[in-house]
Amino acid sequence: MVDLRSQYLRIKTEIDSAIESVLQASAFIQGPEVKEFAQALSIKNQNTHVIPCANGTDALQIAMMALDLKHGDEVILPVHTYVATAEVIALLGLIPIFIDVDANTFNIDVDQIESKITPRTKAIVPVHLYGQCADMEPILKIAKAHNLFVIEDVAQALGAEYTFADGTIKKAGTMGVVGTTSFFPSKNLGAYGDGGAIFTHDSLLAEKMAMIASHGQKVKYHHDVIGINSRLDTLQAAILNVKLKYLHEYTRKRNEAANFYDHELTSCNFLKIPKRAKYSTHVFHQYTLKAKGIDRDDFKKYLEGKGIPSMIYYPVPLHLQKAYQRPGFGIGSFPVTEQLSKTVISIPIHTEMTSEELVYICQTVKEYPRHA
Repeated sequence: MVDLRSQYLRIKTEIDSAIESVLQASAFIQGPEVKEFAQALSIKNQNTHVIPCANGTDALQIAMMALDLKHGDEVILPVHTYVATAEVIALLGLIPIFIDVDANTFNIDVDQIESKITPRTKAIVPVHLYGQCADMEPILKIAKAHNLFVIEDVAQALGAEYTFADGTIKKAGTMGVVGTTSFFPSKNLGAYGDGGAIFTHDSLLAEKMAMIASHGQKVKYHHDVIGINSRLDTLQAAILNVKLKYLHEYTRKRNEAANFYDHELTSCNFLKIPKRAKYSTHVFHQYTLKAKGIDRDDFKKYLEGKGIPSMIYYPVPLHLQKAYQRPGFGIGSFPVTEQLSKTVISIPIHTEMTSEELVYICQTVKEYPRHA
């Protein structure tokens, strides 16, 4: 699905030099590269404050802790997403309130949000799934009208841009009060291990989140708030410093692959290509098709038999996961997501794809025997 080795080999000299510098200095925790990376990412991200942390899940937890969400508070999120978004909410004693998604963009269905708001609702977490932004303008209006926090989960859409009705363009993760992201190796900006970051324009909130990430301390051994231990280690920061310079190129290459897929697979009447929302650019963390009139799982086995990997994001909706089942929310509660769980399939898309690979994948897809 992702060719990380080839990507590394293309920038090997720079990566090896960055790693060697850290090894020589031996400042493995909170070395200067961590601050350098945060500053560089801030510039790329419309000058938000950037708080590096250990992973994307921690980023969400730190954000919610810093916003003083209390036990029993409700947080709205899409039901079609990775478990980490709901996991953090539940871990903090908050109540996840699931919303179905738009069948075309795969992102939270904005029209359903207000019906789920109660006096206990405190935040909305729009997940920018597969690489494009959720429809943020109406989400922000709803949040303002009901005095709610908006926490953007940008783990799959770093670098995507949203265009407002007045022409204003904002980066994913810079529109809500907080944005969170992951640097898991397969992400569009991936480390060589775990890593994450939090974004905000609010200076005081940034300071508080930095404290929470460091055991609740601003001055060593002086713990002003309850915190956790969540650091981006220096080696990963050094690697990310190098790769950040290539993020725009990585996005361009993913879009070139997606454009090729679009052109070649549009004619496949048993598949639906991804919809690109007018209000958002797409960074194609995943290229996700929808199967139509075929057995998706049989199609997946067919691809595997031809040497083509594929993934299902996600095979079991959150409301049907054992850990998140609640009375009254069984099969049929979120029909769009339940249908997507049976029909979506993501095919390879990454920065190192060759024209030969793209041609082979598309030709193989088009030759799928419909009777199977």
